[in-house]
Amino acid sequence: MTIGDLPDSNGYIYVEANGGLNQQRTSICNAVAVAGYLNATLVIPNFHFHSIWRDPSKFKEIYDEEHFIKTLKNDVRVVDRLPDFIMGRYDYNMTNVYNFKIKAWSPIRYYRDTVLPKLHEELFIRISPFANRLSFDAPPAVQRLRCLANYEALRFSSPISTFADSLVARMKEHSAINNGKYVAVHLRFEEDMVAFSCCIFDGGEQEINDMNAARERGWRGKFTKPGRVIRPGAIRVNGKCPLTPLEVGLMLRGMGFDNSTSIYLASGKIYNAEKTMAPLLEMFPLLQTKETLASMEELAPFKNYSSRMAALDYTVCLHSEVFVTTQGGNFPHFLTGHRRYLYGGHSKTIKPDKRKLALLFDNPNIGWKTFKRQMLSMRSHSDAKGVELKRPNDSIYSFPCPDCMCRANKTDDTKSSPAL
Repeated sequence: MTIGDLPDSNGYIYVEANGGLNQQRTSICNAVAVAGYLNATLVIPNFHFHSIWRDPSKFKEIYDEEHFIKTLKNDVRVVDRLPDFIMGRYDYNMTNVYNFKIKAWSPIRYYRDTVLPKLHEELFIRISPFANRLSFDAPPAVQRLRCLANYEALRFSSPISTFADSLVARMKEHSAINNGKYVAVHLRFEEDMVAFSCCIFDGGEQEINDMNAARERGWRGKFTKPGRVIRPGAIRVNGKCPLTPLEVGLMLRGMGFDNSTSIYLASGKIYNAEKTMAPLLEMFPLLQTKETLASMEELAPFKNYSSRMAALDYTVCLHSEVFVTTQGGNFPHFLTGHRRYLYGGHSKTIKPDKRKLALLFDNPNIGWKTFKRQMLSMRSHSDAKGVELKRPNDSIYSFPCPDCMCRANKTDDTKSSPAL
């Protein structure tokens, strides 16, 4: 089939993908699904510059744009820019284009009943912001396009993928003592995460000043609004505080990973790293990061671009023997699903019970034997789940089976779009 075999396009859809690397990935995949469902032409998504991520990268600097367009050509028209006859109608000013403000998790029928008529009328609509603007549950035709976009069409750009593959190879070389196998740990203890959590760690004056300053820089008064009450103790008991490097080390040692374990640590710049990382490095002397695996010169093209750095971490974690997530978020959300997709529905993933961890860490009377017994049980529970099927309201990006894995990617009954 060629693009010429697709029905005439109903118009152009332009979305602005907000957030970091994997939140943008959500936007891209959902945009492909919506465009295909509405038989619209998708303009390569624009990445919104975020005050926290501060990454000006364009789509083609993160992903292989040519591969993306080619992979989708039989299902969704994708163009890298709008034709002049369209932009001329709006004086080449995107702010003049009608912008749909769509509620989060809107069902696909909303796009059919509300967005499609406007698309017919205008021939071009803009949706900003677009992250999480499509319900997890959708008809097979929509889910199939999400799968195609996420697992086939989205491939990192050549500079990122080439360097990321070399990091994987180096990590395996450093893990020779373990037959090339390594454990990847996603640690979220960067300053912005620590600040946003509103948790208290060492509670010293320096930490208090640093966190207050970080919150003001990133969120400008959000945390100091009149009437807002922050309860760090309740946040911790509810398992919402990011794990410290020390806590991660204790958890892993309790789970049976000894000091000969090869660890890859996926993270941004750790808060107060010289102090906070010391115990983790002492417990796991074979720990590596992208900064230790590569020279400053090699990292230079990626260093000041948070999404490109995250893409490197994503790739190394994807190929690990075990993946350990220590905090919620889009990175483990996508990575867990991607690993399930690659490895037949299940791969070794440890997602600790952080509520239980908080109780254990805060218990001054607990002994090592009791703690270790709890950790081994937690690890066993994570590893023993087997193939997990997507349930209603689960994300297809975390649970790709059955929609993405347990039937052929293209079938006649899912090819047609109900919105046409």
